[in-house]
Amino acid sequence: MTDNHLGEFLRARRAALRPQDVGMTSYGVRRVAGLRREEVAVLAGVNADYYTRLEQGRERHPSAHVLDALGRALRLDPDAHTHLHQLAGTVPSNQFTHTVDRVSPALRQLMDGYPGAPAFVINRTLDILATNALAEALHSPFEPADNLARMTFLDPAGRHFYTRWSYTAQATVGHLRQAAGLDPDNPRLRELVRILTEHSTDFTRLWTTHTVRGKTQDAKHFLHPDVGTLTLTYQAFDVRDAPGQQLVIYQAEPGCPSAQALNLLGSLSATSNQTAR
Repeated sequence: MTDNHLGEFLRARRAALRPQDVGMTSYGVRRVAGLRREEVAVLAGVNADYYTRLEQGRERHPSAHVLDALGRALRLDPDAHTHLHQLAGTVPSNQFTHTVDRVSPALRQLMDGYPGAPAFVINRTLDILATNALAEALHSPFEPADNLARMTFLDPAGRHFYTRWSYTAQATVGHLRQAAGLDPDNPRLRELVRILTEHSTDFTRLWTTHTVRGKTQDAKHFLHPDVGTLTLTYQAFDVRDAPGQQLVIYQAEPGCPSAQALNLLGSLSATSNQTAR
């Protein structure tokens, strides 16, 4: 067993691809399975001799840019792409990971399996992609409940709903700044920032601080017009098969006033839905 793990990985993934898999025409007698080294080098836009040295272990410090190019050339999925960078001791760029906005039926079914907890899916730009019934009821003061940043800064309901509005505003902007670092060329992010900057001086002021903040575990404090105050904890989970998506689940301490308020909100929502039918 050698210590040339990077080279072994590149050789194995090269051998798993045929020219037709990458849109290339096969020529000559192919003595080994898969692509030739020269073909991978062409696809990645790197020198063929340099790529050969990578496979042979004579070059062990490729740049993240080169690894990203090789990841694309070898048609690596996100997990394999990350593994490639780990073998080389680098961090993958974010151009390889594309945000997915379609919520799978299985994830929707999972959310519906939490009838007593608001559950919803967001993307990096805080668009609400899907909700269960209780999350929809929780966000009912907003019209529409489409994007957490827009709801915070541009919807009049935001300053009443978020009882710690200043803290929520700072956290929201920090999250968008983090998204900008992960995917700076995201057109949806650019458009959202443009709209928020044009219509909210508070957002503009916070955006210029360049504060970065990911998801925390701080409690959420809401004031719902139908059930009153709510103090909820939450968990956020990255959706494995949909890069950029997070499943967020709120919950209340059992037996506390917020739990009773959530139960009431669920009952009101169920009654409203039955009446609508």
